[in-house]
Amino acid sequence: MEPKVVQHLSPSNSSETVTACERNVNAFCDTILLERGLSRNTLQAYRSDLHQFSEWLAEREVSLQKVARDDVLGYLAARLETGASPRTSARILSTLRRFYAYLLSESIIADDPTQLVDAPKIGRPLPHTLTENEVERLIYAPDTSTTLGQRDRTMLEVLYACGLRVSELVDLQVEQINRNQGVLRVWGKGNKERMIPMGQAAGQWLDTYLEEGRVELLEAARSTSSAVFVSRRGSAMTRQTFWYAIKRYAELAGIGTALSPHTVRHAFATHLVNHDADLRVVQLLLGHSDLSTTQIYTHVARERIKELHAEHHPRG
Repeated sequence: MEPKVVQHLSPSNSSETVTACERNVNAFCDTILLERGLSRNTLQAYRSDLHQFSEWLAEREVSLQKVARDDVLGYLAARLETGASPRTSARILSTLRRFYAYLLSESIIADDPTQLVDAPKIGRPLPHTLTENEVERLIYAPDTSTTLGQRDRTMLEVLYACGLRVSELVDLQVEQINRNQGVLRVWGKGNKERMIPMGQAAGQWLDTYLEEGRVELLEAARSTSSAVFVSRRGSAMTRQTFWYAIKRYAELAGIGTALSPHTVRHAFATHLVNHDADLRVVQLLLGHSDLSTTQIYTHVARERIKELHAEHHPRG
């Protein structure tokens, strides 16, 4: 059966030389974008997984539309041999399942080759987090006598006070801030909206930055950006720039463990649970669709209690 050609929205692949396989990948990504409202990073991950699978198949002269169950099993085994973790294998299989379910729904294929493939068993690792003292040292690390230091201090304050994802932080727009009520209006995964209180410290830093540091950065760059956190060029901060900044401040703060913006989000949730916050409230603040995702922080809290007991109890 000739592969079905599907129209797609992606302008970067509009060339007539694009293959039928690529068109179907584009159409699949466009469909899940419209139906599920996934982020650009998630879509790129789907494309990358399918591209790598397609390249592996091409070496064996098999197309994406002609895949059998043994091909899927062979690819997963090959990835494991090259060092892929069970979690990575599970993610790849999830991508393939979604893709072939789409092809099946469009009558491009007659059978789903992933239907009888079992997902690898993976444990859920406890997220790395920070102590309250480490968070305080991190937040105090920027030199707030400078414009960029004031901006970075404000970003750290808001990140920890609100438990934002890094994409939510760098994409934050001025109109999403209600300074009178002290809340942020955020759209998370799946374009789900949530309202998050900032707290007094973060709110004060945000007020000062909006009135001082941000104005100076925009005037110097002659920019009219509506982004809250802007660079020297007057454009919105990127995830990569903030990631490098937070690593630098971690070094200045003497925090030796690996650190990322998501580590601060974990700290936000863990510290709330440690101080007896209701788990469903934490779920709402984090924007988790499933309570089971939030429950991992109760395990983090228990592990921390064990560590403290072992460290301080005379018979620990």
